[in-house]
Amino acid sequence: MKALAALLLAGLAPAQTWIAHSSGVNASLRGVSAVNAQVVWASGTAGTVLVTTNGGTTWRAMPVPDAGQLDFRDVEAFDDRIAYLLASGPGEKSRIYKTSDGGRNWTLQFTNPDSKGFFDAFAFWDARHGMLLGDPVDGEFVILTTGDGGTHWQRQHGPPALPKEGAFAASGTSLIVQGKNECWFATGGEGAARVFRSADRGRAWMAAATPVRNDATAGIFSLAFRGQRHGIAAGGDYAKPGETARNLAITSDGGRTWHEPRGTHPAGYRSAIVFSASRGEWIAVGPSGSDISTDDGENWKAIDRGAFNALSVARDGSLWAVGPDGRIAELH
Repeated sequence: MKALAALLLAGLAPAQTWIAHSSGVNASLRGVSAVNAQVVWASGTAGTVLVTTNGGTTWRAMPVPDAGQLDFRDVEAFDDRIAYLLASGPGEKSRIYKTSDGGRNWTLQFTNPDSKGFFDAFAFWDARHGMLLGDPVDGEFVILTTGDGGTHWQRQHGPPALPKEGAFAASGTSLIVQGKNECWFATGGEGAARVFRSADRGRAWMAAATPVRNDATAGIFSLAFRGQRHGIAAGGDYAKPGETARNLAITSDGGRTWHEPRGTHPAGYRSAIVFSASRGEWIAVGPSGSDISTDDGENWKAIDRGAFNALSVARDGSLWAVGPDGRIAELH
């Protein structure tokens, strides 16, 4: 920290710097939800759930009973008390939990009833209204919605999938929601790398092809939007984390059409992307490092080579990332 301060005073430090925090765990962290600069939730393998209420100075483990074998790929929090957890796995290992008391007690809200199913991500418009995305079952993407804070989750008619098309549960951001009714989700696999969009909370969907690469280990892993029209789809091939070809696509019409960056790409496969309104920047992360764009995704600059899996930007602009071996950091 002293060295960083000296660099800042000398005007030599990079504009963006990850400040690491000790999480106290060695799990692979895949989910992160930043409420504000003080309150952040994280989740990952071996049933790991963490929360800080003091800006990352200390992290408290909030284990879910009988969930030590689950992989919590997504977490969505609204304050230091209310948070939802998504476990991803085949069949009944895909589950939804909720806490209303800061993680001291957890309620199992939903268990995947389909042995062929696999939950990938969920997102919430507010504390009561949310949507979940799952891999296709019988040729149709699984879409669940709730309007009562998760007390009930209803299966909706999801859009049809192409053969060998699915979604990725890499960072909890293959599905995103915005505004009052908008939502998007992204796909990959051998079948296609597409983006589905809905303006009515998933009642009707439209699909659009993208130039992002796709095969068994490649596709779109994360989506982010600045407003309703400008969005970026990030991904690539997780089996080839250093490859830059066709790892990003940009839309300026709400997801109807997509194009590759006109300049430089992120420096490898990227599992998560966010837009920071307070910074006016896009940030993408993956196992081979972090990149930033200041021109709406057309050019990217690498800022770090450390591995991260997921990102979250809070309403106050604070931005957090999590990764393998319990890695947690805040962008300064």
